[in-house]
Amino acid sequence: MLKNAASQMAGVGSNPLRHHHNKLWTWPFILAVFAILALGAISLFTGVYDIRGQADGKEMFFTTRVPRTLSLMLTGAAMAMAGLVMQLVTQNRLVEPTTTGTIEWSGLGLLSVYLIFPAPSLLLRMTGAILFSFIGTSLFFLLLRRIKLRSSLIVPIVGMMLGAVISAISTFVGLLFQMTQNIESWYIGSFSNVQIGRYEYLWIIVLVTVLIFICADRLTLAGLGQDVATSLGVNYNRIIFLGTALISLAVGIVAAVIGNLPFLGLIVPNIVSMFRGDDLRSNLPWVCLLGMGTIMTCDILSRVLIMPFEIPVSLILGTVGSAVFILILLKQRRSARTPR
Repeated sequence: MLKNAASQMAGVGSNPLRHHHNKLWTWPFILAVFAILALGAISLFTGVYDIRGQADGKEMFFTTRVPRTLSLMLTGAAMAMAGLVMQLVTQNRLVEPTTTGTIEWSGLGLLSVYLIFPAPSLLLRMTGAILFSFIGTSLFFLLLRRIKLRSSLIVPIVGMMLGAVISAISTFVGLLFQMTQNIESWYIGSFSNVQIGRYEYLWIIVLVTVLIFICADRLTLAGLGQDVATSLGVNYNRIIFLGTALISLAVGIVAAVIGNLPFLGLIVPNIVSMFRGDDLRSNLPWVCLLGMGTIMTCDILSRVLIMPFEIPVSLILGTVGSAVFILILLKQRRSARTPR
């Protein structure tokens, strides 16, 4: 009954053809899977080091290229899912970890761990990033409850203001304790240092994906508001807590292992919902695939544009993401001006 109600309510205001998209293994999806596999193959054989012409090429292939490609796929899926859940819970398409301050809180968590432990392990850094991501995301949701939202633009503005404050605090603390190098290296999100032993925690993202899929119906109901969710038998506060925890887990892991990756959670869910509506369960595989494809494309470009040097992938993501952000704003402005 709950599942049926969720499906019916999630269809309100979404694509009227959404019920035709519930089948997963359609030809478009199969073609998308092959496209991702093709990008993965290109990523494996793209780089300055000639793995086919060197004696240790095979060893380098499995030490650096395979972990890098796998980390690209897992990271793309994680950030895209985090953006999707955030947009659903806040009922706002302009929200993602970059525009809510979540990623800045992760950076503050990493800095705090470095202050306490001079040479922290990856597990310690990841724990600090996840904990502070949870605190920051919870604070953002709490602020939204207390602010009267007259425009959808208020939500990302509040998030970016909060993120700017946290970023300023991180910079001040870094300057005070001479740790600015740690902050700068974190803000430059890059996959150049990924190798065996430095990316394995990203596999936790698979567990996060499964949990989001299991809770998809309840998260969809929570996105319709507290009154609707409660009337349909869902504990609204509990599901918001769970959604916040899953977002924080995904973002914290990525922040500790890779660094800051802006706007990925904004681009992908908006493109998917544009064609498929707003149902979380049926959109989740598409969001994961498109997230993988987006970040792999940006990473391949980062390696070939000025070869033999490498551009940080965060720079390309930030450029593309900011352009998409502006286009979404312009589209919403035109829609608001169109008479109904």
